Amino acid sequence: MVTHCLFFFISLLIICRTESLLVNITILESAVAKGAVCLDGTPPAYHLDRGSGTGLDNWVISIEGGGWCQNITHCLQRKNSRLGSSAKMGKQVAFSGIMSNDPKFNPEFYNWNRVSVRYCDGGSFTGDVEAVDPATGLHYRGARIFEAIMADLLAQGMSTVENAILSGCSAGGLASILHCDNFRALLPKTARVKCFSDAGYFVNLKDISGEAYIEEYFNDVVTLHGSAKNLPPSCTSKLNPSLCFFPQNVAHQIQTPLFIINAAYDHWQVRNILVPSTADPTGAWTNCKADMRNCTLSELQVLQGFRLNFLKVLEGLGPSSTRGYYINSCFSHCQTQQQAYWFGPNSPRLFNKTIAEATGDWFWERNQFQEIDCPYPCDKTCVEDSSN
Repeated sequence: MVTHCLFFFISLLIICRTESLLVNITILESAVAKGAVCLDGTPPAYHLDRGSGTGLDNWVISIEGGGWCQNITHCLQRKNSRLGSSAKMGKQVAFSGIMSNDPKFNPEFYNWNRVSVRYCDGGSFTGDVEAVDPATGLHYRGARIFEAIMADLLAQGMSTVENAILSGCSAGGLASILHCDNFRALLPKTARVKCFSDAGYFVNLKDISGEAYIEEYFNDVVTLHGSAKNLPPSCTSKLNPSLCFFPQNVAHQIQTPLFIINAAYDHWQVRNILVPSTADPTGAWTNCKADMRNCTLSELQVLQGFRLNFLKVLEGLGPSSTRGYYINSCFSHCQTQQQAYWFGPNSPRLFNKTIAEATGDWFWERNQFQEIDCPYPCDKTCVEDSSN
């Protein structure tokens, strides 16, 4: 117990030290004229910390996560929060992990131009509905937001980039997959451009009651936001557009190099795909969903089955020399922006590599990193997730 507490205290110290970099918000007022607005009609926003030295012509774009809204009621709730309105966003955000400006904590990308794109459309930047219902005032314009922010960054120097990464966490990690080739097309052909998806590889699996909950949920998102025309046509020409919201149906067609960072026991997917509240009305899974260490033997067997299905879906993409992956067995969700996970003395390791080291090796082509962790509980390097 003492060792565990000391470990957590050290991790907390690392996080506190690195999150001292507070970056001001940029409200993109000019985007309003293009109809590129948040759910409530306010302008989109991002945070930019300029690079220096050898990183002046290199860019990391990180897309914020935060789930989706699949119906008007849910979107109205988001409209009154930072996930639906730039007026509700804080004026500064803390940059850590892959966004840190300290080489001790972000050795590969610390001096790059680092941009955090705020998420306020509720549709992973895929929506584009022209009409606005006067009764709700909701705008579904995520695709326009992505285009407007990218255009602004290109004008600020990204047009002469030498190296670039499009990354994102959760719903932002999904966006980094769906927009990967679009991002690449904006940049010089001579540039090295790659995409990272952090906790964005959502799988189309049935829940514990046998219902296709996540498939129906994504169908509602795609329908409400008018996302079909902004999803990869290589997928929508063959499948129902809502199925093209799942990375397993689009990633194999992506031409730009893609690195997938995901926990095999991703706790968002466990809580919302495997065991959504509708599949567990009595709350029998509450303790297990809060912490894997609380799971019963039968619950662990279900989680092990989920891991195997997740890996089967991932491996269904087939082999690729331009695709890498870091699949650990932590009970976590989003690891590149949490310093304790990204890079530190007690960070998770896979084949003795931290996530920062593995992504750096893969980006610079020092190592074609394609590794999968052994099943829980064999990995003793996982840290306690601060979101639990």
